[in-house]
Amino acid sequence: MFFCSRSITIHLLRGAAAALLLVLALWPGPLAGWLRAIALAGAVLLMRGCPMCWLLGLFETVRRRLKP
Repeated sequence: MFFCSRSITIHLLRGAAAALLLVLALWPGPLAGWLRAIALAGAVLLMRGCPMCWLLGLFETVRRRLKP
């Protein structure tokens, strides 16, 4: 499937990096608007879409790893 990663660890690292970028994009502070947009775009790229797409990919990755 398109959403699956080859490794659960890689998938979780991508999710953690996306979460960090989302926090940077949404944190109130002196960050410039274009930097917020770049952080948000980076988060979307790391999640391969929305947070639900990332979660579905995690489920598919786990399912693939547990399959004999």
